Amino acid sequence: MNEHSALGTDQTRVRPERLLARAGGSPTHSADAPSRSSRLARSVVLRLLDKIQRDRVLVIERNGAALPAVAGESELRGTDRITTLGAPLHLDDDQLTATIEILDARAWTAVLKEGSIGLGRGYFECWWDSDDPVTVVRSIIRSLEPIDEVRNRVSNATGWATDRVRAALPTPSRSRNREDIASHYDLGNDFFQIFLDETLTYSSAIFPSAEAALAEGSRHKYDRLLNKLGVSAEHSVLEIGTGWGGFALRAVDTAGCRVTTTTISAEQLKEAKRRVGIAGRSNDVTLLDSDWRDLEGRFDRVVSIEMIEAVDWRDYDRYFATIERCLEDDGIAAIQAICVPDRRYERTKNTEDFIRRFIFPGGFLPSIGAITKSVSSATKMQIIDVEDLSAHYAETLRRWRETFDDRVDEVYALGLDKRFVRLWRFYLAYCEAGFLERHCTVNQFVFAGRRWRPDGLELRAT
Repeated sequence: MNEHSALGTDQTRVRPERLLARAGGSPTHSADAPSRSSRLARSVVLRLLDKIQRDRVLVIERNGAALPAVAGESELRGTDRITTLGAPLHLDDDQLTATIEILDARAWTAVLKEGSIGLGRGYFECWWDSDDPVTVVRSIIRSLEPIDEVRNRVSNATGWATDRVRAALPTPSRSRNREDIASHYDLGNDFFQIFLDETLTYSSAIFPSAEAALAEGSRHKYDRLLNKLGVSAEHSVLEIGTGWGGFALRAVDTAGCRVTTTTISAEQLKEAKRRVGIAGRSNDVTLLDSDWRDLEGRFDRVVSIEMIEAVDWRDYDRYFATIERCLEDDGIAAIQAICVPDRRYERTKNTEDFIRRFIFPGGFLPSIGAITKSVSSATKMQIIDVEDLSAHYAETLRRWRETFDDRVDEVYALGLDKRFVRLWRFYLAYCEAGFLERHCTVNQFVFAGRRWRPDGLELRAT
């Protein structure tokens, strides 16, 4: 994307209803007196937190003086109970100290029954709070590693049976895909403008230096992909997943190529058309409202940036076969993908977490192994480069989150309420923590067509 990013004043109203409707019920912020079930849940969760061997957790229970001390070191301060759990304090740069403020007893039951879904629900319902939710999530990820490994082994051993059942079920329809995409990306262009940089890039930046601005990192990411693919003025480029037109505009501006790009988000398509028109690039960029399965034509290069996350795992072979079908035999393709570690992939296929429930309905993360397997089985393309850029995504999310908080008055001015704001604040923190702990990664893959050959020994600049 370039500087032509100022949004117009006729944007569609932000529509958060679908996302928050998945929470069930209505907003409930009043304190709930501890029930028998919440007291039991509290006891279990506190005992689990006290088993943390690496980090420390400080739990502040407001008006919890009457509650028993069941784990850790506990003290009373007025009407509040303060409990310190986990590892002893030690001089270790890697040790985290997370502070959790319990405002409503329902927080205990929610997290015990629903895991990450309940953790996120408790945050946006104001059942618990923290001045640093990133550290809270990082500590939880670390503490669950032993349990996760057991669950991973079980899923890996039984995944073949689950796959047979799910393979017999229909994959999400085109209309369902559009609904899922709309529930997130059609929240409204005004909303995304608040926390994204001026390039309106909603994928990981790649920072050329620690001091680089976010917009510079976004452009550097596009340039890096263009350089890896060796895009020049003579090339035609297909992009699967337009976003707001950032890659397409950067490609025609810097490489002089022709770009055809497609999206099924109505709001993104409208804004991308506007931006392309303002940039005077309507003859160089062709914008489509087409499902990726319906793409036609042959192109010298194919690019897809963080779009595979919207593809069902049962459609991976078809997705990569479509890329190959649209790629000239001597062409090169690249994707940028958010991945889970291979050891968690089977479990992820059959688990709904906070992101899939509240943020990206229908979303799914691949693994490097799943991508490699699908490319090998469904195409004749070869993977010639894989690069891990996860640290850059953690930094990107940190900057999005800080900008979101700095400009939160503008979010409220769009008619959004505290519940929605806390949902998105937790979403950004949850993702940042995931990349910091390598619970998920972001990777760029480059695929060579079956007749592609390197042009001498020159290494493309990255």
